[in-house]
Amino acid sequence: MSEASPLILLFGHSGQLGWELRRTLATLGEVATAGVDGADHYLDLTDGAALDVLVHDLRPALMVNATAYTAVDKAETEEKLAYRINAEVVGEMGRLGAEMDIPVLHFSTDYVFSGVADRPWKENDEPAPRSIYGKSKLAGEQALFASRAEHLILRTAWVYGARGRNFLLTMQRLFAEKDRLKVVADQFGAPTWSRFIAEAASQVLAQCKTPQGQFRFGRHDGQVFHLTAAGQASWHEFAQAILEQTAEDCVLDPISTEQYPTPAARPAYSVLDNDNLAAAFGVRLPHWRRGLALCLEEMRDAGA
Repeated sequence: MSEASPLILLFGHSGQLGWELRRTLATLGEVATAGVDGADHYLDLTDGAALDVLVHDLRPALMVNATAYTAVDKAETEEKLAYRINAEVVGEMGRLGAEMDIPVLHFSTDYVFSGVADRPWKENDEPAPRSIYGKSKLAGEQALFASRAEHLILRTAWVYGARGRNFLLTMQRLFAEKDRLKVVADQFGAPTWSRFIAEAASQVLAQCKTPQGQFRFGRHDGQVFHLTAAGQASWHEFAQAILEQTAEDCVLDPISTEQYPTPAARPAYSVLDNDNLAAAFGVRLPHWRRGLALCLEEMRDAGA
């Protein structure tokens, strides 16, 4: 008996992670996208009624939420919109999931933590976000949990890829424009290729798929897992690694966070502990340098 092909409803398909998920999720079922930019189904997430109608019409086997308000600094002045996308919408997805028995896979962020630590953050460490972005993402996690929908949350960090707006693409542009740059050297995290995240998420879901085409999280229901590349780096180290694989000539000067003030506070230490994901699903990402090399190789092959 062959496995059924379930319908997976993906939100945030046009983002750097969503674009990768659209491809990896296709190995698990039929993927339908919802959004405003070239999606299969038009959806304005500020319209709660439209979300209800769409989910009731499609009745997917799984909802995957990769959409987010990620303009970290703008969120300080666009708090209402940040909370709408990062918290209220997630709660609404959870409510629909609970009502219609549709599991939800949701992506969150390292920004839920204070960033004050001397070891990698574990899933059960106390959240203490310092920015509106981080607070809104934490509120989204809490809303999904409160909804009682069957769900998993994957927290990631320092995401980059060949699409969208991210540190890698910004650095490549600046290397071509400037011969000297200042880059923060006292914030640490694990640069993580969006392709790796999408592949890992699909590996997790594959273990949760039944022969009948359902997705059941079982004993992992309601859990949060961390999902980032191995290793750690400062922004300066990450920028230097990117520069080393380009043909540009640029000097990178390390600076402190105090020398580069931003409207929103950044976590100083965002390294996440990935042991729980490895123990539960046997999934562990390669070192961040490996991910960067593969991403840049693919971009070169594509002429990007």
